[in-house]
Amino acid sequence: MLPEMIPEEAQVWFDEVGRMPEDVRIPLLNAIRMALHKISPFKDEPVDCVVWIPSDRVCSNDYNPNVVAPPEMELLRLSIAGDGYTQPIVAWENGPTFEVVDGFHRNRVGREYPEIVARVKGYLPLSVINSDREDRGDRMASTIRHNRARGKHQIDAMAELVVELKRRNWSSEKIGRELGMDPDEVLRLAQITGLAEMFADHEFTTAWEAMGIDESDRLDVGSEDSE
Repeated sequence: MLPEMIPEEAQVWFDEVGRMPEDVRIPLLNAIRMALHKISPFKDEPVDCVVWIPSDRVCSNDYNPNVVAPPEMELLRLSIAGDGYTQPIVAWENGPTFEVVDGFHRNRVGREYPEIVARVKGYLPLSVINSDREDRGDRMASTIRHNRARGKHQIDAMAELVVELKRRNWSSEKIGRELGMDPDEVLRLAQITGLAEMFADHEFTTAWEAMGIDESDRLDVGSEDSE
């Protein structure tokens, strides 16, 4: 937005907001951003509104199968230290807390490295996903979709997620569609858990053998922005 497009009386008020103490200014700016988001032509896009939330109100999920090796974690720290937060953490609002859907390692960096904690004043940048994502299965699928194109997933953790979705009455077809997997990949993960019978609702072109799979094997499916 060009400065000259802002009415003078609004600019006076903005200047007044800028002089407020940070503990008042930050939540007020969040409220302004959310109010603008409601009238934005992009209001259906979560990234249209990034808010700063105290880190003690942001909690990790317990199902993210994404892992990052120490060198990549250090690279992420260097990236955020040098360039700042260029991507928000994607989260789902759950009462007074926000559950991380994507950005687990961006979340860690903003908590664990004192120089970054000090710079962001104990806050984390969040883009909050649509409120209709109340079902845990939907949020799990969202996390995997965010991760699939980046880095690696631990294969055992991925298998456990697929089985949990199956127990939530997701069909093999829906699991494959929502997680971006082909049918044989879904079956392979089922076989690893020894619960392939749960996936008998779908015909597969090839029955992959689970025997002989090294536990260190990983699905090459992506890490959160080098995370």
